[in-house]
Amino acid sequence: MNHIRTYHYYWHIFFFSLLVCMAEFTKAADRDVLERVIYLAKSKGTVYTLLGKVSEQSGFLFVYDSKVVDNDRMVKLEAGQRTIRQAVYEIIGRQDISLRIVENHILINQLQVQCPVVTTSKDTLAYFTLEGKLQDNQSGAPIAYGTVGVVGTSIGSITNQDGEFRLRLPDSLRQGRIRVSHVGYVGQEMDMSLLEAQHAVWSLEPRVIPIQEVVIRAVNPIRLLREMLKAKKTNYASVPVYLTTFYREGVRYKQKFRNLTEAVFKIYKPSSLLNHSQDHVKLLKMSRIVDSQERDTLIAKMSAGIDACLQLDIVKNLPDFLLPDGKGNVYSYASCDMTVIDNRLVNVISFRQNKGIKEPLYCGELYIDAENNALVQARLEINPAYVRQATDMFIERKTRKWKITAQEVVYTISYRQWNGIYYMNHIRGDLYFKVKLKRQWFSASSLHTWFEMVTCKVDVDNVTRFQRKERMPTRTIFSDTHFKYDADFWGEFNVIPWEEELGTVIEKLSPKIEQIEY
Repeated sequence: MNHIRTYHYYWHIFFFSLLVCMAEFTKAADRDVLERVIYLAKSKGTVYTLLGKVSEQSGFLFVYDSKVVDNDRMVKLEAGQRTIRQAVYEIIGRQDISLRIVENHILINQLQVQCPVVTTSKDTLAYFTLEGKLQDNQSGAPIAYGTVGVVGTSIGSITNQDGEFRLRLPDSLRQGRIRVSHVGYVGQEMDMSLLEAQHAVWSLEPRVIPIQEVVIRAVNPIRLLREMLKAKKTNYASVPVYLTTFYREGVRYKQKFRNLTEAVFKIYKPSSLLNHSQDHVKLLKMSRIVDSQERDTLIAKMSAGIDACLQLDIVKNLPDFLLPDGKGNVYSYASCDMTVIDNRLVNVISFRQNKGIKEPLYCGELYIDAENNALVQARLEINPAYVRQATDMFIERKTRKWKITAQEVVYTISYRQWNGIYYMNHIRGDLYFKVKLKRQWFSASSLHTWFEMVTCKVDVDNVTRFQRKERMPTRTIFSDTHFKYDADFWGEFNVIPWEEELGTVIEKLSPKIEQIEY
C-alpha cells in the first residue's frame, strides 16, 4: 500500500425580489439607461459574447440567473441601431424577463407577475443561500479560486475550478452585500437581496494597470521582502483566533477519482507572530466517498494533508525564500509584474534558486500589497528541473514492483483581510506522479493527489486552546478516520461546490458514502 505524503515542510530548501415602494426616480433612471441607443455590427456568436458587446457599447456589466439566460446559445445579429433593452431581448431571445439597473450592472431576471406566498420551514427562515459563477468578461472562461465574501464580516468562501460558488448565510445577513474578486480583475459588490434564489453569473473585467509615459517606478524585491517582514506585526493576527474551515482531499488514478474526503474543522491558531507555536484542529463533521468497485492493485492514500495546509501558512511558518537576509540564502529575486487583488495594487516578486544549486528547491511568485506591504498570495512549486529528485520526500511507502516518480508539485496560498487584519484564506496543493510497473514499458499511468482548505469564518472572541481530547492528529491518513456521517449537518456550512467532473463521480459513488460510528 502506498501512502502519498502531500506535505512539504522542507523549508530550509524549500448572492429577486422587487420592492413595491421603489421610488419613481429609480424606475425613470432604469428606463433612461435601457432606452439608450447603441450600434451593433453584424455578428454571430454566443449569448455571452454578444452581451459582452452590449457591455462595451453601454459601459454596464450584466449579472443574470443562469437558469434564465443560456450562455452558449448561438445568435445572429444584423447590423444596426437598437436600444439596450431591444438588444438584450434580441440576444437572449425572450422578453419575459425583467431588466434592472443597479450601480454599473444590468440585472436580468425572470419576470414575476406576482409575488407567490411561500411557506418556509424553520431552517429556511434561519438561513438563505447564494449561488453563482465567476467568469472572465472577455473570454467567458471560468475564474477558479475567486474570493467570495460578505462585506463587513469574516464569512466567505472561494470558487471551484468551474468558477462556481455557494454561500449558506444566516438570515441576519440578508440585507448585506456580497463581494467577489480575483487576482488581476476588478472586484465587484452587490446587495445580496438582489441575488437571492438565483444562480447569478458575474463577469469580471480584467484590470489593466496604466503605466505613465515618463515615470518609471523601480521596485527592489529584496527591500520589499524586508518591508513585508517588518509590517508582519501590523498586518497579521497578533492574538489567537478560531478559523472555521472546509477541507477536501482526493486521489485520482488513471484519470478516475478513487476517493474523496470532506470535513469541517475548527482550527485554533495562535498569534501569527509566534513562528513555532502549534495550531490545533478539532473535527466537527466529515464525509468520505470511496470507489470500492475498483480492483487496481495500486492503492494510494494521502497522509498529512491537514498538516500540509497548516504548514503552508507561510506568514506564520516563514520559509527560507521569505528570508532574503537569512544565513546561506540560495534564492534570487526579481520584480516581474504588477497586478490587482481585491481592487488593490499588488507587486509580484518572483524567486528562484541560484544557478549552480542542483537540489529540488522551491520557485514561484509572491504577491505583496503595494500600500501596506502585506503578503496576500503566493504560488509555489518544486523547481520543474529537479522535481523528480523530490519523489522520496512525498512517498512514504511503496511496493517494490511499482515505480513512482514526481512530475509536478504546486501549492497556492492566499490571505484575506478583515477589519484591517489578514487571515489565512485558501490553501491548495496539487501533486502529480507517474506510476508504472517495473520492467513493463507501457504500464505508465497518472496519479494526482490534492488537498485544499478554505476559511469560511473567523472568530476572535473568547478564543482558548482546545482540550487535548478534542484535538485530532493532523499527520495521519485522514481518509481512514472513523466518523458518523450526518447529511443534515452539511446544509448549514459553506463548502466548495463540486466541479462538473467531480459531481458526476459523486452521483455514481454516493451510495458508497461511509457511515461509520465515530
